[in-house]
Amino acid sequence: MGMHGGFGGSGRGAAARLARRTGTGGPSEDRHPVRRSTVLRVGRLFRPYRRQVLVVLLILVVVALLGVVNPYMLKLIIDDAFLHRSIRLLLIFVGIMVITPVISTALGVWQTYLNAVVGQRVMQDLRIALYSHLQRLPLRFFTATRTGEIQSRLANDVGGVDNVITNTATSIVSNLTRAAATIAGMLVLSWQLTLLSLALLPLFILVTVRVGEIRRRVSSDTQATLADLSALAEETLSVSGILLTKVFGRETFARQRYARETGRLTALMIRQQMVGRWFFGFISTFFSIIPAIVYLVAGAMLFGAHQGGHAGFNTSGANSIGTIVAFTTLQSGLFFPLGQLLNIQVEIQGAFALFDRIFEYIDLPLEIVDRPGALAIPRGEIRGAVSFESVRFHYERDVGAAAVEDVSFRAEPGQLVALVGPSGAGKTTLTYLLARLYDVDQGRVCIDGHDLRDLTLATVQEAMAIVTQEVFLFHSTIRENLLVGRPEATPEEVEAAGRAAAIHDRIMELPQGYDTVAGERGYRLSGGEKQRIALARAILKDPRILVLDEATSALDTHSERQVQTALDRLMEGRTTLAIAHRLSTVMAADQILMMERGRIVERGTHAQLLAQGGAYARLYLEQFAGQPVAAAAG
Repeated sequence: MGMHGGFGGSGRGAAARLARRTGTGGPSEDRHPVRRSTVLRVGRLFRPYRRQVLVVLLILVVVALLGVVNPYMLKLIIDDAFLHRSIRLLLIFVGIMVITPVISTALGVWQTYLNAVVGQRVMQDLRIALYSHLQRLPLRFFTATRTGEIQSRLANDVGGVDNVITNTATSIVSNLTRAAATIAGMLVLSWQLTLLSLALLPLFILVTVRVGEIRRRVSSDTQATLADLSALAEETLSVSGILLTKVFGRETFARQRYARETGRLTALMIRQQMVGRWFFGFISTFFSIIPAIVYLVAGAMLFGAHQGGHAGFNTSGANSIGTIVAFTTLQSGLFFPLGQLLNIQVEIQGAFALFDRIFEYIDLPLEIVDRPGALAIPRGEIRGAVSFESVRFHYERDVGAAAVEDVSFRAEPGQLVALVGPSGAGKTTLTYLLARLYDVDQGRVCIDGHDLRDLTLATVQEAMAIVTQEVFLFHSTIRENLLVGRPEATPEEVEAAGRAAAIHDRIMELPQGYDTVAGERGYRLSGGEKQRIALARAILKDPRILVLDEATSALDTHSERQVQTALDRLMEGRTTLAIAHRLSTVMAADQILMMERGRIVERGTHAQLLAQGGAYARLYLEQFAGQPVAAAAG
């Protein structure tokens, strides 16, 4: 095929470079710290939901402030209500302590709901943005990138940031506000004890940042390995992969290869879980010990103040049992949000490695796009005249031999133009250029005199239908596969297309008729049946330009005769380009283009080319050796 010929030399270099850009060749971005641009882009994901986010932030601040109320009420109960034996004060302070958690709980439930709504909608937007961008990427991206790698980015990478999007952002704000409110309350009670409690916090923050960087590198390595494993599973567990493995008896090799990759992933997952665990264990232990130290210091200061009979300690506010109890209560409440923040920082480092991988795909440039002011031609106004004008094209720009070189020809409505020649001659490449799956490097490809680049993509797509040698069917019903050609078609039109492609009777023999599921890639159907369904799909679309790439190659003689009759009707009034290796299918063409190494070396009718005695005549004699020329020419 032309595409494969174009990739023969230079394509491997393109694939390698694209692999390095997209991460398929192994992680490269994980050696850098979290980029500010990535943080800003993640923040922009929340912009459409800023009102809900502001409400969530307000709730978090209120809940954080309410968290300081009960410890202070505890101080007042001990120092005022108990000391003065006041039932009235006791009832007021206890009433506040009862009401406060009720309000906090109600606000927390509301905040959780809003958080879930915003988080899941942001995830939905991110998935759609990535999938939509992938849909618009050029064909060269998909020829250079493994399907499993793409699936891994959509599923594993996007799924990996789910927790950060839905929970971590609000968790950071919640814990920050709680920590700030708690520290403020502690400072009001005793600034000396507050400094003692927070003395080692800067050291913990520095170590946490370092642990987070390590976690980020391990996370990126893990995701790259997970992508490799997904690609391996997608290749070996597809119908084609399973058939190849079983036919060649390579089940053991496949299992060993999968086990080897799984072992590598397991080691990385264990390492990811264990990074920094000793450090966080030490932090947890330290936070548990600190209250005891505070009791010791506060008690010594309190005893010293009473024994010395001076008020030097009074300015700290720690001159009462109630103050010390309230302080240690606040302190215990401080260590949880601080510990959460330190852990979150590590998780965020790992998550941003995934964001980088997602944004890397979203940032891949779109090569085939509508120009500003591109012309949209209504379907009914397209005639379908096709012209190639001095077209030159490389699969990899200006590297190696051109896949197509100086190609010029015209095809008018109602004409059949046949492309013949050896594999790799550029035949399929011409059809890709006509469908604008690639843009030419030089020259023009035109429909009705309009350069394809001056038309909208929708106009080009609407004008064409392609039936390829390798038919692809979705794992869906036959009806839904046919409706790909024209989604608005009626059941009667679908069945009419089936009859025209000589497949209706066979479909009706299936258990559910047109509602029978075709199976993975249509493997429930024979090659000839899939080919006729593809033809029915093209017939249903009713295009002005029809491209047939070995469209009858999988058919037996009887089916080919039936389909050829249907094709003859379909080609009436349309422009048809047909790629053929079997010359018997194109000998009646209005024009035959003989291609070699990306160039048109001969052109004319079958009779004219035979008379020239050139490349076409030699190819004809190879296929029809021993047969009279007149009989073959029919």
